[in-house]
Amino acid sequence: MLENKTLVKICGITSIEQALEVAKLGTNAIGIISVDESPRYISPEKKKEIFSTLKNLYPNVDRVSVVKDSPIDSLIKSFLVEQNETIIQLHGNEDIDYCRQLKQRIPNVGLWKAFRIKNKKDLDKIKPYENFIDAILLDSWNEETYGGSGKRIEKTYLEDLSFTKPWWLAGGVSKDWIYEISKKFKPNGIDISSSVETSPGIKDIYKVDLIIKEIKKY
Repeated sequence: MLENKTLVKICGITSIEQALEVAKLGTNAIGIISVDESPRYISPEKKKEIFSTLKNLYPNVDRVSVVKDSPIDSLIKSFLVEQNETIIQLHGNEDIDYCRQLKQRIPNVGLWKAFRIKNKKDLDKIKPYENFIDAILLDSWNEETYGGSGKRIEKTYLEDLSFTKPWWLAGGVSKDWIYEISKKFKPNGIDISSSVETSPGIKDIYKVDLIIKEIKKY
């Protein structure tokens, strides 16, 4: 993960057809939303179908399950029954103890923690988590939603970041911002959702293709 190239995740996929199209374009990770209040939510059965298909046809593409404040025992139980995901992305208010327990009990699954950044001080809260997660995802703060809002983080908050774990940038990332992100902020990965959609959960494959090519240029 700590490579020179910037990795790409397309999040909020809702169909097998689009998952396969996006995988074919060369994305590094595909995310599915398991948060029921999200407009991009899909059922566990549909998620299983999509991820098992990707597992067979594109095994090198990470399969990311996005969850929010799920009861830890039920989350662990679901992973122990059948594991199609390679990554759990925590997108709620999960504390350090939650991350520690999850990492201890299912160590073979990658653990990413999203942090919604409202102000510069929010970045200081990340450091204590670094021993218990595999990657950091910085998202914009929005009062109405926990992700997929299309709102960007204030650029000054992204300057001179220093983490011991790889970090991903999310929140309103569109093609016109890629050059600055890649040259100035240099995240390990870029997480894209609403900027390549025709409606929530429905991707414009042409836009996905363009943004993946733009990211891979740098």
